[in-house]
Amino acid sequence: MRLRQAALHAALTAGGLAMVFPFAWMLLTSFKGVRQMLNAPLDWLPHPWRWQNYPDALAAMPFGAAYWNSFYIAALNVTLTLLTSAMAAYAFARIRFRGSGVLFVVFLATQMVPAQVTIVPLYLMLARFGWIDSHLSLILPTVANPFAVFLLRQFIRAVPVELEEAARIDGAGRWRCFWNVVLPNIRPGLGALGIIAFLASWNSFFFPLIFLNSPELATVPLLLSQFSGQRTAVDYGLILAGSAIAVVPTLIAFLIGQRKIINSMAASGLGGR
Repeated sequence: MRLRQAALHAALTAGGLAMVFPFAWMLLTSFKGVRQMLNAPLDWLPHPWRWQNYPDALAAMPFGAAYWNSFYIAALNVTLTLLTSAMAAYAFARIRFRGSGVLFVVFLATQMVPAQVTIVPLYLMLARFGWIDSHLSLILPTVANPFAVFLLRQFIRAVPVELEEAARIDGAGRWRCFWNVVLPNIRPGLGALGIIAFLASWNSFFFPLIFLNSPELATVPLLLSQFSGQRTAVDYGLILAGSAIAVVPTLIAFLIGQRKIINSMAASGLGGR
């Protein structure tokens, strides 16, 4: 048993190091000059440390505007995702109507369709609404999230129905039961889903690349792509310094919420009836 545990820990440690390695390499390389990056054999540690890469990256790229764009888009995405997904999950978990099971299966099946498959009709629809080259094109399509509905439905199904029945005896309606009874009891799921939605919105690159044209509307991932594409001589030190700056919010969100995400996923798998 001890040998098996030791082998398991060794395998997990090796996997963890393999996943941490790209981030550590990016961080170390962001302090190197161009010549040092091209040395053979490869230098692991910078010598000397080129701290100027970070001020140069901030001066070369409008990070302030891109950070603001990404933050407020992510905040709206998280708010709308939590609100609409919680209401849809409550309807699927508590309200029985003809065809609800089939509708839920069809709704979940849309998650298996890659975004690239629906990008053309989505682009045409947003163009008809006049939302191309607008942040609305990055916010409203994320409102319907099958994974979010499924996750919150599992949490709602774990909430005892007797709590709602007691509230109805006291005169509470459907909306009051949802807002005052169900939502407070699924706060761990809402918190985990909020972090997941924030990370997905912050790291999104495909949709901003397709829908945005104006530089002042660019998000952080799109800004980094534009910066590397518009320079004839690529300064990898500046690009990696910019990448390190861009990853800070996602790293903070993950470090704060990793335990909540894991616990919520475990609870959602055990909460069905």
